[in-house]
Amino acid sequence: MIFKLIRIELIKIFSKWRSFIGFIAVGALIPIIQVALYTEGDEYFNLFTQTLQQQFDFSGNMTNGYLIAFVTLQSLYVHIPLLIALVIGDLLAGEATAGTYRLLLVRPISRLQVVTSKFLAGLVYTNLLIIWMALLSLGLSVWLFGEGELLIVGDSLTILGSNDILWRFLWAYCYAAGSMVAIASLAFMFSALVENAIGPIASTMAIVIVLTIISTLNAPFIVAIKPYLLTTHLNGWKFFFEQTPNWNKILTSASALLSYVIVFYTAALIVFKRKDILS
Repeated sequence: MIFKLIRIELIKIFSKWRSFIGFIAVGALIPIIQVALYTEGDEYFNLFTQTLQQQFDFSGNMTNGYLIAFVTLQSLYVHIPLLIALVIGDLLAGEATAGTYRLLLVRPISRLQVVTSKFLAGLVYTNLLIIWMALLSLGLSVWLFGEGELLIVGDSLTILGSNDILWRFLWAYCYAAGSMVAIASLAFMFSALVENAIGPIASTMAIVIVLTIISTLNAPFIVAIKPYLLTTHLNGWKFFFEQTPNWNKILTSASALLSYVIVFYTAALIVFKRKDILS
């Protein structure tokens, strides 16, 4: 029964034009970034390594598909939550707006099944969007720019060999999917609380933006609560690109995201079970 309900919910999701905005946006933005870096990639590389080039001699194809994919993943990551909230925030609130709650619940299925099927359908949509992003940002970048070493300039200089990169990207995209599932769960919880899809979208993005800003501050009390903030763990995919990935940090962040998903789903379920559809 649950698989049939999920299929129905997926049909409902993809029957709305807004569900394709995310795929269209990603499908347009990534090629634009790739074309820009294809024409000015060397200037970009020289800009971020001008100090290092005074001490080291770089040779080979440094502006390669892996570097482009890494840059693309970072630059688009802040936009994906909005594209996800645009769809997930409508899953329950959209039923309220359309006045179809009664019609939905007169069927011989429980409220638990309704919430779970919508939630799982939303997660399927979220993962499909991340897969689409991965195919374009990694697959298309490698095809256009070729392979090579990945140079990452951050708090430290990291150079990864071309034969030691692909598995890192695969894990990074899996983690990225998990972090976006947490965002989708947050939007889903708000969708259960209100009766207009605009509310969940605005609330989700407001929380993400506020927590992201807070995460950049270093006041003592903020440092103390950072490990418990959702946004602290969203960029955990970067741990895979350390010379030696810190699996303890990865597992800690992944566990935190899973906890958020469970809390948000449970809250949505409780709210929906108590919802009065007769008033």
